[in-house]
Amino acid sequence: MAQNAGDESRELRELYAAFGDEHLVPLWTDIADLMPGQPTPSAVPYVWRWRTLYPLAQRSGDLVPMGRGGERRAIALANPGLNGLPYATPTLWAAIQYLGPHEVAPEHRHTQNAFRFVVAGEGVWTVVDGDPVAMRRGDFLLTPGWQFHGHQNVTDRPMAWIDGLDIPFAHATDTAFFEFGPDRLSDERTPQRSRAERLWAHPGLQPVALLGRRPSSPLAAYRWEFTDRALADQLAVEAEGHQATVEPGHAAIRFSNPTTGGDVLPTIRAEFHRLLPGTRTVARREVGSSVWQVFSGTGAIVVGDVRHRLEHGDLLTVPSWAEYRLEADTGLDLFRFGDAPIFEALHQDRVEVDGVVVRQAGRSIATGSGR
Repeated sequence: MAQNAGDESRELRELYAAFGDEHLVPLWTDIADLMPGQPTPSAVPYVWRWRTLYPLAQRSGDLVPMGRGGERRAIALANPGLNGLPYATPTLWAAIQYLGPHEVAPEHRHTQNAFRFVVAGEGVWTVVDGDPVAMRRGDFLLTPGWQFHGHQNVTDRPMAWIDGLDIPFAHATDTAFFEFGPDRLSDERTPQRSRAERLWAHPGLQPVALLGRRPSSPLAAYRWEFTDRALADQLAVEAEGHQATVEPGHAAIRFSNPTTGGDVLPTIRAEFHRLLPGTRTVARREVGSSVWQVFSGTGAIVVGDVRHRLEHGDLLTVPSWAEYRLEADTGLDLFRFGDAPIFEALHQDRVEVDGVVVRQAGRSIATGSGR
């Protein structure tokens, strides 16, 4: 006997109710959300102004003591699209950390991979697995997962920097562990060069006694003087008529693991970009999100159809598969970190330059018009 429409609707409602009772969801009602035609990120492009962030960090220094419990005076960037979560993007955590005169942040370790980037100031040493490392303007410093680390400010002046970690990724995958270290720093010295630098900071040279591939870079600090020189040399070689930049007037370097040539951390890629005055980059988008900080200069980033002004210290997010391009006014130096290593390892990466897909699933498949 044929069923009438009313009976079918009633039976379908009963079927869906039975799904709900058993904690089941049919694919056909959710396929548009689960399998969209292209990424539809919840995170949104957003700019945090350094001129606002730093005074708030200073005020927290006056009101919030250091010590066990909170562990760090770090203020996380909370992307407005992520419903109040303290995440810059679904995979990346970024914060401004503030350490007052003669303060100590005690040692701990955690599964999450971490780094620090210093946009201004000096006077703090970070101690990574017993190795004291000086922190100065323009330096990029690593704390790979499960390495004990703490910080001390040996001066009469406060200092602030940005922290970057893969906290959201570790949290989403239920892989995080945390452990307190000693209350006193394991080494309170303030050497000019860390042990890691003395062993690993010689270009193209590795210590034979320590050969072997490592998942994270053993070099604790990438110093500004070398970053600056590498960028300047790229632009100088370009000016001599040779290919050296990613596009005209746009130099870029990637911080690398000297034991593999790959990324410095398994889940985080870090780069530094320099744009000459007046440079406008081509449009680009990529699977995976990124956070940028303006080191010096002024300019703008255009994400989608929205143009955001940029100046010293500003932090901004670019969500996955959002089209963006950069504009330099007086010249623009930018530090960038992102989650590309995760998606490249999973063969889910895709990069589009000027409307042309140039990389997909680990393979270069076309040449964009960036040059």
